[in-house]
Amino acid sequence: MNNSMINSSVSMHSLQQKLDILSNNIANVNTNGFKKKEASFEDVLTNVQSQPEGFRQQGRFSPLGFNQGWGSKLVQIQTNLSQGPIQSTGNVTDFAIQGDGLFEVSVSKADENGNPVFQSAWTRNGAFSLSPDATGGTVLTTKEGHFITGVDGNPIRVPAGFRPVVEANGTIKGYNEQDPSAAPINLGQIKLVRVVRPQLLQDVGDNLYTIPNGITVAEKANILQDVNPLVDNPANRVSLMQGFLEQSNVTLSDEMTDLVIVQRALQLNSRAITSSDQMMNIANNLRA
Repeated sequence: MNNSMINSSVSMHSLQQKLDILSNNIANVNTNGFKKKEASFEDVLTNVQSQPEGFRQQGRFSPLGFNQGWGSKLVQIQTNLSQGPIQSTGNVTDFAIQGDGLFEVSVSKADENGNPVFQSAWTRNGAFSLSPDATGGTVLTTKEGHFITGVDGNPIRVPAGFRPVVEANGTIKGYNEQDPSAAPINLGQIKLVRVVRPQLLQDVGDNLYTIPNGITVAEKANILQDVNPLVDNPANRVSLMQGFLEQSNVTLSDEMTDLVIVQRALQLNSRAITSSDQMMNIANNLRA
């Protein structure tokens, strides 16, 4: 009876974590560039319980003893970076990534002395905007105001009166809206990174990912790699589409199916605890 209660209580804790993951996926089914989370489980402990020798009857093929488990635990939450549906918006500041790539952005934070510092983060959400800067032009930012990083490490600036046009490799050309016959000017190139090990990315909210603290530069290269269109294999190439947005890769029907399975598993384990408690109550009330 105690084994049953321990098994069920441990499993219910893992199922609650799985339920939280499913609810987060469902809540972000309409979030641009959102990548669903997937959970992996494993047995906490499994041992073989011995049986009396009298159980060895003629015609029995299985050996004596039975496996006894002690529940399951959540061992990993991994981000699924599979491609989501691409939707046309016609907006010049909307971008969709094709391939296992991410945009690099600069997030402003305060240090120990209260001074603003910039920290690199990565996102799949390409719904950008042009925000005014001190030079009279505009700078490419996310909806939250984070700067989009160029390959030179600086923000992407667009002078006033110019229309940005982005190529598939991230190169940005500025076309003069007052003089359409003028040659375009080079405004920089959007920095893209390829994800090698998505399970090591840290989700910090707002559809942003960072590298965990303590990761060295050499270790970072095994998680994220800068995209170089000139040397990349065409089969693994990461490219941009201007005027499009990538939708969430969450499939609502799959999430609802998993939700029903988790609810049934929670119900089964709760009934197991109730049954064990009733049997313990009966045993305590027995009279010699």
